[in-house]
Amino acid sequence: MKKAWLTIRALVLWTVSGIHFAVFGIAIVVIGLCVDRRKHDWMNRGFFRNIVRLAGVQFEVQRAPGFDPNPTSIFICNHVNIFDPFVIYSAIPQFVRGFELESHFKLPIYGWMMGWFGNVAVPDAPTRESLEIMTQRAKATLDSGVSLIAFAEGSRTRDGHVHEFKKGIFNLAQKFGLPIVPMSIVGSYQFFRTGHWMLYPGKITVYLHDTIDTSKIPRGELDALRQRVQDIVATPVEDSLKAAAKT
Repeated sequence: MKKAWLTIRALVLWTVSGIHFAVFGIAIVVIGLCVDRRKHDWMNRGFFRNIVRLAGVQFEVQRAPGFDPNPTSIFICNHVNIFDPFVIYSAIPQFVRGFELESHFKLPIYGWMMGWFGNVAVPDAPTRESLEIMTQRAKATLDSGVSLIAFAEGSRTRDGHVHEFKKGIFNLAQKFGLPIVPMSIVGSYQFFRTGHWMLYPGKITVYLHDTIDTSKIPRGELDALRQRVQDIVATPVEDSLKAAAKT
C-alpha cells in the first residue's frame, strides 16, 4: 500500500513540477530577452525554489559563521541529481552561474537555454587549447562580478557518497586568487536518486561553509586544499548517510 501511494505521489509531483517548469521557464526566458538578467534574478530564484518545493521536498539553508556572502567566489559542491541546479540557485545569495559540459550546449532547447543563461562551457575532451579557452571564459565571467559553481567530482553520485574531487577548479581558484566556498547538499540522495524516477518525501539542507581565502595559497599546496575542501563538503553528507542507515 505504501509503495502504491509513493508511486502515485511521485507521478503527481513530476507532472506538477514539470508543468511549472515549462510554463514559467518559457516566461523567464522571454523576460530575459528584454530585461537585464540581473534585474530579474529574484524572479529566477523564486522559480527555482518552487521547482524544489513542488517536487515535494522541504528545503533549508545553513550558513557557517565564516561564510562571506559578499565577494565574487567559486562555490564547490557535491553533485547528487538533476535537482542540484535548482537547489544551489535557491541557496546561494549571489548572482551565480555554473560550469557545463560543452556537449550539453548542443542539446536541443536545453543547450540554447544554458548558453542564454550564461554558463561556462567545459570541454568534454580537454586539450591545452580548449582548457585555455575555458579559463578565459571563466575569468570573463568572474571579472564581471558573477560567482561560479563547480561540481568538483565531475559526475553525479550513484551511491550517495562524495567521491574524489578533481584538481582543475582548484587550479583556477588559485590562479585568479578568488575565495572558495565549500557547499554541501545533504538529503538530496534520499529524496531522488540518479537512475531512478521515484521522488521520496524528505528534506534537503544546503550547508554554506566558511569562505576560504586562496590569494596566499602557493601552488604547491593545491592538493592539500583540494583534500581540505572535499573533507568539508563530505562531512555532513556522510553523517546524514550514516544516520539514515541506522533508522
